[in-house]
Amino acid sequence: MKKRFLAAALLPALLVTTTTACGSSSGGEQEKNAQGLDKVTLTLNWYPYGEHAPFYLGKKKDIFAKHGIDLTIQAGQGSQKTVQATAAGQTDFGWADTPALLSAVGQGMDVKSVGVFLQTTPSSVQFFTDKNIAAPADLKGRTIASTAGDALSKTFPAFLKANGLAAGDVTLQNTDPAGKMAAVMSGKTDALLGFATDQGPTMQEKAGKQVSYLKFAEHGLNFYSNGLIASTDTVKNKQDLVKRMVTASSEAWTAAEADPAGAVEAMAGASQQLPSAKVLTDQFNATLQLLHTDATKGMAPGVNDEADWQKTITVFADAGVISKAESPASYWDASFAPKG
Repeated sequence: MKKRFLAAALLPALLVTTTTACGSSSGGEQEKNAQGLDKVTLTLNWYPYGEHAPFYLGKKKDIFAKHGIDLTIQAGQGSQKTVQATAAGQTDFGWADTPALLSAVGQGMDVKSVGVFLQTTPSSVQFFTDKNIAAPADLKGRTIASTAGDALSKTFPAFLKANGLAAGDVTLQNTDPAGKMAAVMSGKTDALLGFATDQGPTMQEKAGKQVSYLKFAEHGLNFYSNGLIASTDTVKNKQDLVKRMVTASSEAWTAAEADPAGAVEAMAGASQQLPSAKVLTDQFNATLQLLHTDATKGMAPGVNDEADWQKTITVFADAGVISKAESPASYWDASFAPKG
């Protein structure tokens, strides 16, 4: 039942944008701009939303430039495709969900995490508060919008199991990612599977109704979420670049945590689909709650704990997302961890 993740399956549009913008020349050397900075591309997991504010603040405040990086930020089309593009060398770095990375590595793709920043999953069931859903048990008999094959749909059965429910207790209505909010707002579904840092604030603003959540992490199922990834070739042959990118990203997240309003302002003009400033603010404030586990509290953003990696791997092995649980080192290179 698993979907095989092949780089060749990338959508043409993604191939064009990532290939033309990638900072590596045909000879493998990193291209430089007129000021001598390394030209680097970062492909997001989706169109820009509040979660991504630190990268835009890092550009605006020259944090990446300080580390010799001329950063170009590109919209993504889902974590799976971002992982594919990164493994294929069509973008220098990706920002993607850890479950997609684990699955891709299990399929033989040459890609690794160089640091997970969102260490508490934002995965959640989202619904209007007037649906009177207060606990996972209240999902029984409900219809939920999901996207077949994505990380959320693959982990949802584990969430149900952790809360004494079976997959057959709910009905999943397959919907493309962009259509999930419309399905809930139109009443076609009772809820959707999404990130609490993404759809909820937007849906609340558009409908003018309060949105509530059943967050996986608050109901027995936590695992690593979004972080920086790079191809194994980049990790092996461009170690200095990777180190500088991880360090700059950590500093950008620290700066954004200290100045959330400035981080949101830095996103102005990032995308034609950019949410309103209020939604961006709500999204980013929710994101800031996800940066650490108990093991990494007080540490710099992007510092990971091996035991947390092992827990994440176990969750997805038990859920059947990966057929064989490898050691954390198979998925993650700890040598680039930021200091502090």
